[in-house]
This record gives sequence, C-alpha cells and structure tokens, in this order.
Amino acid sequence: MSKKWSVFFIILIVGVAIAAVFPYVTLDPARSRATLNPSFSLHYTVLVVHIGFALVALISGLFQFPAQFRARYPSWHRALGRVYVASVMLSGFLGLVITLYIDSFIKAMAFLTLSIVWLFTTWKGFRFAVKRKFPEHRLWMIRSYAVTLVATSARLIVPFCILIYLAMHGFHLPEGGREQMIADILEVNVWLGLLVNLFLVEWFLLRGRKLLE
Repeated sequence: MSKKWSVFFIILIVGVAIAAVFPYVTLDPARSRATLNPSFSLHYTVLVVHIGFALVALISGLFQFPAQFRARYPSWHRALGRVYVASVMLSGFLGLVITLYIDSFIKAMAFLTLSIVWLFTTWKGFRFAVKRKFPEHRLWMIRSYAVTLVATSARLIVPFCILIYLAMHGFHLPEGGREQMIADILEVNVWLGLLVNLFLVEWFLLRGRKLLE
C-alpha cells in the first residue's frame, strides 16, 4: 500500500474513532448512544471503560504493522504490543459483560461474537509471540486488528446499509419512519462490519500478500 493511501486510512480510522468516542467524553449518561439498562447501575461506567480501552487498542495497533517501525524501534513495538493486548483483553471482557444487558437479542449476539473473536485472535497472536513464532504471530495480530477495526467499519457501512434498505423498501421509509430504519440497520451493522473485515483480511492472507514486509 502506498504512503498516501496509508495516511488516508489512518486519518479515516482515527477520525471515525474520535467521532464515536466524543459523546462519552463528557461522562454524561444522557449522551450515551447505547441504550442503558436501568437494572444495571454500572452499565454506563462499564460501557465508557470498554470504549476507552478499545480506543487505546485501536491507536496502539496502528503502530504495530509498518515494517520500518518494527525494525527501527523494536522495543517500542514490543511495548505497544503489550499495551494493545492488555487493552483488547480488558475491553473484550467488558464487552462480554455489556452483552448481558443489551436489549436486542440480535445486537447482543453480534457483540458476543465480536468480543469472543476479538479475544481469541488477540490471544493467539500473543501466544505465538511468546513462542517466538513471529510469522504466525503477525498473521493472528492482523486478524485481531481487523476485529478492532469493526468499530470503524460498522459505522462506515451505515450509509450503504441505508441505500440497500431503501432499495429493498421501494425507496420508502417504513411505518416507524427514519427512526425505525436506523434501528433496523443498527441491528445488523456490527455483523456486517465483522464479516467484511474478516473476509478482506482472509482474502489478502490467502492470496499470499506480504502485508508486513
């Protein structure tokens, strides 16, 4: 990938991440984009901590893949790798907790699957690094970061989902109007983001692309 495209994707990833996190900076539960379960008093706190560690994972993961960075700053690569793994583990386990309090079953299953795949791929990558099996380590960390980026891709595909949704409904809004359309899309956008990311990563890996060289 060219340097210009790399910079473009980094700006896009960080920009979408900042937009997603911004409502939670004030620590005001009323601004939460996720529906909070009143039966779980710590729901908002757990959600904010989950989002915070996910952001740390996303930012620290950006530095893990450029070969130049790994070659010139190996100690930084290892340190940021540990930060990434720790952030994923903490955010992933909190994601499992949040899953128990999501009102929609479809959305809950999406977040459950996302959290499990995230934890599994990251753990595999970490274990291969410990065993000094670096080619396998890199492959699994690419998969892990693909799951990390679902938070970005799930939001980026929403406009495409809206277009498809309207096309399937004869370009008319459903009975519930715009709110119902968005609610329906948010039931599936995480699933689609996860599928798209994993498909693209596996496609590149199976084609033998040397992504890290």
